[in-house]
Amino acid sequence: MAAERQGDPRAAAAEASLLDVAAVIASLPRRIDDVPAQGAARAPADRALEEGARTWSYAQLEAAVALAADVLSRAGVRPGDRVLVVGENCAALVVLLFAIARLEAWIVPVNARLSEREIAAIRAHCTPRRALYLVASSPDAAAHATREGAAEALSIATSSDVRMTAVADCVAEPADGDAVAALLYTTGTTGEPKGVMLTHRNLLFIAKVSSTLRLLDAADRVYGVLPISHVYGLASVCLGTLFAGACLVLEARYSPAALVQALRDRGLSVVQGVPAMYAKLVDHLDAHAEPLSAPRLRFLYAGGSPLDAALKAAVEARIGHPLHNGYGLTEASPTVTQTRLDLPRVDCSVGPPIPGVAIRLVDAQGRDVAADGIGELLVRGPNVMRGYYRNAELTAKTVDAGGWLHTGDLARAGGDGALTIVGRGKELIIRSGFNVHPAEVEAVLNAHPAVRQSAVVGREVPGNEEVVAFIELAEGAHATGADLGAFAAQHLAPYKRPAEIVILPGLPVSATGKILKQRLRTQAQAMRTAQER
Repeated sequence: MAAERQGDPRAAAAEASLLDVAAVIASLPRRIDDVPAQGAARAPADRALEEGARTWSYAQLEAAVALAADVLSRAGVRPGDRVLVVGENCAALVVLLFAIARLEAWIVPVNARLSEREIAAIRAHCTPRRALYLVASSPDAAAHATREGAAEALSIATSSDVRMTAVADCVAEPADGDAVAALLYTTGTTGEPKGVMLTHRNLLFIAKVSSTLRLLDAADRVYGVLPISHVYGLASVCLGTLFAGACLVLEARYSPAALVQALRDRGLSVVQGVPAMYAKLVDHLDAHAEPLSAPRLRFLYAGGSPLDAALKAAVEARIGHPLHNGYGLTEASPTVTQTRLDLPRVDCSVGPPIPGVAIRLVDAQGRDVAADGIGELLVRGPNVMRGYYRNAELTAKTVDAGGWLHTGDLARAGGDGALTIVGRGKELIIRSGFNVHPAEVEAVLNAHPAVRQSAVVGREVPGNEEVVAFIELAEGAHATGADLGAFAAQHLAPYKRPAEIVILPGLPVSATGKILKQRLRTQAQAMRTAQER
């Protein structure tokens, strides 16, 4: 249920300003590297970036971008080249994002915490002109650079220790009117990496809409801990913040203690994160029995993975602000829907579509589902990707001739237009002919006081599927699989109950905190095979 409009009365007017989509698009800069240039022209002394004790004004950021673009140009980077950047959140990564765009090349940002094998696969697929390693801000990037023999050092003003290697067989992609700005790799549900091509218009549209709906301005200080190598951290957090002329407070890795300190001492006004971040924050506050001081905090947003009611309630009780929610995916740059600042919800809906984005819910035959029915979510708008790099066949399967992006996610629309994500179509478990949506089972398990988070997957058995739940317990909590099974039995129909509950020290997650269900499905199937021997 949605609450009555409350809070800042500017919110409704801000949304209304976005309804003329053609005008919004016409107002956008040509490329993402225009963002720091415009910031420097508008308010050169305003603070743009903060990393530890160092700060950069918009004028300093623009100067660093210009210098880095010159350095990369002399290193042979051309329009249409891919440039692989391995690192973690830091000012150098932000500068390189814009400098590569200024050369009309494509940045391929990769989180340094990926394995050597994963980075090698991305590098082989995108064939970059240069590979850059941000060794000063990331020990993992330094280790990758050493393995790759990246000895040549570049100086780009924000960091004197960026290492570079070259790839000789790079073939530049021709630029056109809808040029690619970033190539982001995602594994999705298949486990195979896919290169998502996001254009300058894709990213700038989300930056504009995100910053407008959130009423960002120069007074805001936004927590930049979500990896810029992933679309949520890149488009909504990084570009959205700088587009609005606000300050991005960079953090390489998340820790709840650091967030508590930043809220208290660094004047954070905006926090965007994934549910796992908030779960760890709640655990930290409970374990230390410390009150949270956040004198400038305006709002909190969750996204990137499902938010359950128990966690939402716990966060709101301890922080004193609504925990807003949204839905997106890399292929949509990423934002599709979000709850509105002046319309906080008591449920876990992801809100209505953002202005300019259309949605449909369809059945397996592509027909629109009835009101309140569950269907696959289709998305169309200026945020939809250009396609998958070097995979025209998969692109055609994912974005149809009408421009509709088939997300693979199942959703239900409420009477007020707000969406509730039910789960992924490929994650649907069919147990004895009945549909089991993992999100429903996870919501029940997450409501147990001993559970920090859960992940539910299907496992093939002869002639059927069964439900398997993986559990990560809250800090200091104790519970057995039998305890949790008994709890689930009180709240779930027999066909929805897990056949096996596995307690792990921690669930496997990506750098953004998204649970890696493909890995858990593989583990669940291997456990079944071992049991049959």
